[in-house]
Amino acid sequence: MQSIIISPLLTHRLCLAPPPVNRHRLLCHGAPSIRLPSHRSTTSLRHSSCAASRDSEMATKDVQDPRIPKIASSIRVIPDFPKPGIMFQDITTLLLDTEAFKDTIDMFVERYKGKDISVVAGVEARGFIFGPPIALAIGAKFVPMRKPKKLPGKVISEEYSLEYGTDKIEMHVGAVEPGERAIIIDDLIATGGTLSAAIRLLERVGVKIVECACVIELPELKGREKLGETPLYILVESAA
Repeated sequence: MQSIIISPLLTHRLCLAPPPVNRHRLLCHGAPSIRLPSHRSTTSLRHSSCAASRDSEMATKDVQDPRIPKIASSIRVIPDFPKPGIMFQDITTLLLDTEAFKDTIDMFVERYKGKDISVVAGVEARGFIFGPPIALAIGAKFVPMRKPKKLPGKVISEEYSLEYGTDKIEMHVGAVEPGERAIIIDDLIATGGTLSAAIRLLERVGVKIVECACVIELPELKGREKLGETPLYILVESAA
């Protein structure tokens, strides 16, 4: 049975560089537990002009939100899927709960609306679920970041390491412009390989990454350490 533990959110930046490992939507061994973070950020974003004020205000927000327990309880944990030893974080049950799904979108929208963000980049595949409604609500465009050979036009790609080998993430050339401000959305951060590749890809074309945002973090896998100075905002921590 899934248990609920209240815990503060750690939304900060680290500059560590652990050895590359594969990104899994998993947590191995033991019974699942969901931790409910408050929205505390110790990140101080360093920019000039009005954008700096908006980012600093966003980064220092500290709120205990009553919607978090509902969101956390709507996420189902499936043991031994897709193989033995993996605790799969299943967000399809969240999508079936209209109140929890709406609360999830609303919490991201409230955080990013009015922050001069023009790009919401969604990581394949579950970033495509949460990204578009957030983009529409804050008046930004949605940019899909896809696996190789999924986009029909000319693409720019970024390689990242897996435990055994490499993979790539791609986006269309011309989808973003230098100087735009972006957030990167996915459902979950595990080892952080895909998100870090998305950051590098957007920064290569001159986009400013305001923050990465995920519904779930698996903190034991230390994915946020791969994000460098890019802040990470999450709603729920999941642990074995």
